[in-house]
Amino acid sequence: MITLAHISDIHLSPMPEVALRDLLGKRLTGFLNWKLKRHGELNSETLARLVAHMQGQNADFTAVTGDMTNLALDSEVVRAGDWLRALGSADRIAVCPGNHDAYVPGALETAQKDWGDYLKGETLDSAAFPFVRRVGELAIISCSSAVPTRPFLAIGRFDEKQADRLGRILKAMGDAGYFRTVLIHHPPNAELQHPSFGLKGHKLFRQVIAEHGAELILHGHTHRSSIHSIPGKNHEVPVVGVAAASAAQGGTLDDPARYNLFRIEKSGEGWTCTMREYGFQRLGSDIVMRLQMRIY
Repeated sequence: MITLAHISDIHLSPMPEVALRDLLGKRLTGFLNWKLKRHGELNSETLARLVAHMQGQNADFTAVTGDMTNLALDSEVVRAGDWLRALGSADRIAVCPGNHDAYVPGALETAQKDWGDYLKGETLDSAAFPFVRRVGELAIISCSSAVPTRPFLAIGRFDEKQADRLGRILKAMGDAGYFRTVLIHHPPNAELQHPSFGLKGHKLFRQVIAEHGAELILHGHTHRSSIHSIPGKNHEVPVVGVAAASAAQGGTLDDPARYNLFRIEKSGEGWTCTMREYGFQRLGSDIVMRLQMRIY
């Protein structure tokens, strides 16, 4: 039995002091959005309580699907690195970056230096993504859809070079009998695409999964709990999204903060996998198990 925790969209708060020189281009609109809206919907107390509850589950591994920061300021990147190190050691945690972590050109490269091994694993060549972490019979495959974009856009991108590498990794891990879990910040399923915040290359991603298969896909970005599926090589592949880990109760658009816990075990020639969702309800102050379902 392997337990895998999934948390996403950390959006560490409060926002650090921001100098006027930092508010150029997209960061200006992002800062205004934070001040006018997001600062009341994402908070550190909610995040701390959710993380403490998740840590009490003693999961074997934790997947973090991006958006550690808000504007990807250098000070936010450093704080996110400190948060990751407090969450646990890098050999038990893998991060795939989100669009807020690549908010402006050069931001993701800064994060890669500071977050170090949390953003690293086995790779096929010199490219950083996808990378693989192996825990028993579980293979965590971390992709990146994080790219800087123009103001008012939150799109991601998945290109042909990354698709080729992902396909080769999926085949190798599948041939070796691993439970292949793919991490990507932006949801790849067609139901959740939008011109201003969708994934460019979502069809290409689905083609790779359809050709080579996978057992599970985890994403963030939408700030909502969701369960969809896309075609795989031999069966439909579950696509699971999770609400933002710092989302306060009472938000008008987002689900309250939640995390998912997967219990994965080999069963003959196949797998058993049970998902449990924990988090806040819209009413009440307790963290509860909101959902339990068998995926395999």
